[in-house]
Amino acid sequence: MTNTAIGSAVRTAGPLLTAWGAAASPAGLAGLLVSPDLALPVPVAGADVWERAADRLAAVREQAEAERDTPWPRPLASRYARFFRDGNRTEYESQVRERQARLTRAVLMAAVSGQDAWLDEAADGIVLLCEQSSWCWPAHEETCRPRGTVLPDVTSPCLDLGAADVAAQLAWADHVLGAWLDRRFPGLRERVRQETRVRVLDPFVQRDDWHWLGLDGDVHNWCPWICGNVLVAALRLTEPGDLRALQVSLAVAGVDRYLAALPDDGSVDEGYEYWWNGACRALEALDVLEHATSGALDAAVVPVVRETVRFPHRMHLGGPWYLNLADSRARPPGDLPWHVPYRWARRLGEHDAARHAASQRPATVPDELGRALRQLADTGRQDAAPPLIAGVWLPGTQVGLARTTGGTAHGLALAVKGGHNGEHHNHNDVGSVVVALDGVPVLADPGRPTYTAQTFGPERYSIWTMQSDWHNVPEVRGTPQGPGERYAARHAEVVDGPDRFEVRLDLAAAYPVPELERWWRRAALDRAGARVTIEDAWSFTGDGGASVLHFVLAGQVEQPAPGRVVVRPPDGARAAVVSWDPDGATAALTVRTLDDPMLTEVWGERLTRLELRLPGTARGAFEVRVEVGK
Repeated sequence: MTNTAIGSAVRTAGPLLTAWGAAASPAGLAGLLVSPDLALPVPVAGADVWERAADRLAAVREQAEAERDTPWPRPLASRYARFFRDGNRTEYESQVRERQARLTRAVLMAAVSGQDAWLDEAADGIVLLCEQSSWCWPAHEETCRPRGTVLPDVTSPCLDLGAADVAAQLAWADHVLGAWLDRRFPGLRERVRQETRVRVLDPFVQRDDWHWLGLDGDVHNWCPWICGNVLVAALRLTEPGDLRALQVSLAVAGVDRYLAALPDDGSVDEGYEYWWNGACRALEALDVLEHATSGALDAAVVPVVRETVRFPHRMHLGGPWYLNLADSRARPPGDLPWHVPYRWARRLGEHDAARHAASQRPATVPDELGRALRQLADTGRQDAAPPLIAGVWLPGTQVGLARTTGGTAHGLALAVKGGHNGEHHNHNDVGSVVVALDGVPVLADPGRPTYTAQTFGPERYSIWTMQSDWHNVPEVRGTPQGPGERYAARHAEVVDGPDRFEVRLDLAAAYPVPELERWWRRAALDRAGARVTIEDAWSFTGDGGASVLHFVLAGQVEQPAPGRVVVRPPDGARAAVVSWDPDGATAALTVRTLDDPMLTEVWGERLTRLELRLPGTARGAFEVRVEVGK
């Protein structure tokens, strides 16, 4: 397909292209884009803002000084090959990430100090990236398995998250340190442009079969993440002209395609943590684009932009805890770029979103250079208390969250998920509930372990965290939920009033059980009575085997009496009591010892599953209650 055909193929108008029209075409952009020296929205080294930022870089300085003059991380061939041999992807990726994180620290130190020693350190890191055989992570490399190899084909660069990330990092470094690098390392910036063109920008323009482009209708977070990084690289590293305008136009079309795929309520089926590497990536790209067009292309007029800015605070349980779905964690990392939703919320007049972002200041400077530079240049935020809204229902993903009293994490919160089992980063969790007390999960979603080759392959659902058996849903007559979009919730009914929040779903279609006619789940928060009830009612064509209700409990679990367990959740929150009719089900507890850091960093040493075995009758109902302990 020619470049012209690529440009026409991707320009089915989403919300951005509808709003901007011809201004977002290559011809329109050619007349709008500012010069590469002015295209990125942070000051260059030597500006006052970097001198003022030095006080916020104590931890960065300490680590950078400790590692300077030591060997740089080495992403070796043997580590790359491990993915194809035993499925391990972290050994290689961790070396790449540590190399790039060290380069970020070196660039920051050079920018705030102006010292040649830090320019030398930054140049060393830049050259190491330029000489790295592949910028693509092994899990995404497309040339190895067809050729029967374990190392990439350097003549056919694969454009993935890793490659685009390196391109953007080099572009940000070139922007901030460019004049100083010319003085001390003449010729280095030409090398950066050559490597970025061959590895990223040319493949981006010349191919339209990258799966992450979403041209088949399956648009996910890779699209804005890669397109946003390509946008940065194109704006900075390509000379003005038709090619630069085409590169930018194609990147904008990718972001537009992602926003068009979001539901009208701006919710993200990959969960809260992946909002930061999906919708937030789109917002960052739109920030850059608006700057690079001197404000001509402004996305504030697009309704879904406003809605997705609201998503993070709508998913907040309290403190560091968030409602986690799919592969997201309930306690995300501490280096999130809160300046992005804060700035957008202020622009859009979204006061709750702005308060929430202001309350969640990052604990560390991001390892990603572009995010670190934008965070350090952002000095306008004032501390605020999070809004902790009383309740929300997002029909686009069938996710709801409500708490006893708006404005405080004190008390109970209930979250309910419908949806289907073909979502991005999917877990088989249709009908699952999460209950938090004082903002801390009690009935929990485990999240996900460290990624391996198994995670996104045909054996994904052999991983226990992905299975419905380890989510707060039924096992129906010995059968777990099936994976795929057809396994879905039906007939969602929602009530959200001053005293009660309730969601009712039919889960029958989520199970490949022919004799199952209906499985109604009603999850309700009684705000006045400070109680959560989860009622299951079923209808089969006849009697049969027993079904089991599963509830994953976080924290210390005690069973002082039949029909009752006490859960003391992490973070010292008050104890919760989970109760049921002991004559209606046989109860058991299964302890799951955790050894994966992605899980232990959130939940500690264990999770406990409460199993309530129901009678095998054709029809019946059963209720579980969650209340605050005495």
